[in-house]
Amino acid sequence: MAGEPQADCLFCKIIAGNIPATVVRETETTLAFRDINPQAPTHVLVIPKVHYPDAASLAAAEPAVAADLLREAGQIAAEEKLDDHGYRVVFNTGAGAGQTVFHAHAHVLGGRGLQWPPG
Repeated sequence: MAGEPQADCLFCKIIAGNIPATVVRETETTLAFRDINPQAPTHVLVIPKVHYPDAASLAAAEPAVAADLLREAGQIAAEEKLDDHGYRVVFNTGAGAGQTVFHAHAHVLGGRGLQWPPG
C-alpha cells in the first residue's frame, strides 16, 4: 500500500536501520544520507520516511511531506556550505530518467560546476 514500508525497497530498509548509511540529517518525516556513488563532491539523498515511488506521487498524496523534503534539501545545502556557490536538487522520475530506486528521493549536488543541460 502506498505510504507504507515496502519489504523490497532499499530506502525503506535504510529507514528501518537494516542497511547502514552515512546519515547527515534526520527529521520526523525525512532522512538524508550521503550517496554511495557520488556524482559531485557533495551528493546527499533526501528521502521521505513514507514510501511513494516518485516525487509526483509523494506530492499528490502527502504535499506536506514533499514540502518537508524540499526544506531539508535547502537546509543540507546550507550546512554543506553550498548555498553561496550554487547547488542542484534533482528528482529523477522513471527508469528512462535514471531513477534506480523507486522510492521518492531528492539528490542534493554541489561542490563543483554543474553544467546545463545535465547528462
